[in-house]
Amino acid sequence: MKRYLQIVASLAALMLPATSAAWAEPAKGGVIDVATIGEPPTLDPMASTADLVGIVTQHIYETLYTFDKDWGIAPLLAADMPQISPDGLAYTIPLGTGIKFHDGSDMNSADVIASLQRWMKIATRGKQAAEVIAAIDAVDDHAVKIILKKPFAPLLSLLSLNNAAAIIIPSENAGQEPLTSFIGTGPYMLKDRKPDQYIQLARFDGYKSRDGEPNGYGGARKQYLDEIRFVPVPDANTRVEGAVAGQFAYVDSLPVESFDKISGGKTQPIILKPFGWPVFVLNTKQGLNSDIRIRKAIQAALAPNDMLLAAFGSKDFFAVDGDMYPEGFAWHTDVGTDAYKPDGDTEAAAALLTEAGYDGKPLRILTSRQYEFHYKMAQVAAEYLKAAGFQVQLDVVEWATLTKNRTDPALWDIYITHSPFLPEPSLTGIMSDSSPGWWVSDRKHQVLEAFNAESDPAKRVALFADVQKAIYDEVPAFKVGDFNALAAQAPTLKGVRPAPWPYFWNAYLEGN
Repeated sequence: MKRYLQIVASLAALMLPATSAAWAEPAKGGVIDVATIGEPPTLDPMASTADLVGIVTQHIYETLYTFDKDWGIAPLLAADMPQISPDGLAYTIPLGTGIKFHDGSDMNSADVIASLQRWMKIATRGKQAAEVIAAIDAVDDHAVKIILKKPFAPLLSLLSLNNAAAIIIPSENAGQEPLTSFIGTGPYMLKDRKPDQYIQLARFDGYKSRDGEPNGYGGARKQYLDEIRFVPVPDANTRVEGAVAGQFAYVDSLPVESFDKISGGKTQPIILKPFGWPVFVLNTKQGLNSDIRIRKAIQAALAPNDMLLAAFGSKDFFAVDGDMYPEGFAWHTDVGTDAYKPDGDTEAAAALLTEAGYDGKPLRILTSRQYEFHYKMAQVAAEYLKAAGFQVQLDVVEWATLTKNRTDPALWDIYITHSPFLPEPSLTGIMSDSSPGWWVSDRKHQVLEAFNAESDPAKRVALFADVQKAIYDEVPAFKVGDFNALAAQAPTLKGVRPAPWPYFWNAYLEGN
């Protein structure tokens, strides 16, 4: 694993702020192919929380704010940080000037208001914000004011995320549902889409970059590449072979056990450590998991240690950890995690099933092989659940089908996904009442409202412990552990900063 440690060390160096010398202007030109885990179900990032949708569409659309390299909030389409009233109820946001949409029209406050109203109507995170937003008004053509019903600390983070995203689009397109005109303000615009073949983006010559240097998702966004083509490669082994052969400039979401094989190929392995957490989301709305005793039985039956070992092979690539955020994150706490049993507790699970009067109805687990580690965890989980007394049905589908089916509570009991460690806990899908899983309870609302109403960072950290305990007590989801992610990058592709949602503005081809 010496090679592995060298890669992790080099990754840490890559995450340092770019210097002026490092960002001397490269030559423009070139086309790159980026291999992704499949075909995105939509190019409307308001309508989906799928990471794949965010990865592609963040090049086309932009939000008012984004995240810098330290996961702080940074202006993007906003000219500056908002002016917040002393009572925390009014956010006055100045807008950038001279910003154009891909159709050549200028962005103004009418576009922002129409876009945010659409976001509050159709995006899960927008619906979450809509519960506390009283009004959004124009101050003038280049400023808007958001009025809240009560203080809401996560607002700017919700406005910054790239999935279920508060993208700004022309006001005349905001009534489209689903979105049919894919026009944003981003550095690249949609040129062509051949389903299951590629999504082709081309440089938008009218793009106005922010000044300064690149800073995470914030700062300057330069368009050195002529085109970016996102190529769906659903089979994990095919992605690995493509990485080894140098078929792609960048390959996302590779099985970590392929690290050594990729190291000997034509692309370089890139590891993000820690990347995030695999999660089993439970359907609390209807079916088996509407009964808390069944959810508790699942929680007791699952064995994270064996699930993670099957999914990632070596402890270099995972950690058995029930805390929602690992050590090193401000939100780290172990409150409530007594229910997290690394090796499971079959007897306790069986007793809970008996108490619930379980009648043998199949527990339907919705998963996909495009993220191979999801599927491997599902296989191990099924065996532990069977040992506890469950009948288990594995429904293995394409990722695009999974993201569609999970919106229908009649089709599943558990679906498997994963998430990076998000900078704001309230961005996590289960925090929204309307997110698939549909966790709604008085306890949730009580602890989450207290957490979201508090603006003091230290006090919010303490209040998050109550949120984590509610998650463990009510089991809307099961965190399996922590994991590292593996990608591959061509040695000629420069300027790419490792990130949970890889982006290719500021990227260039050496020697182009």
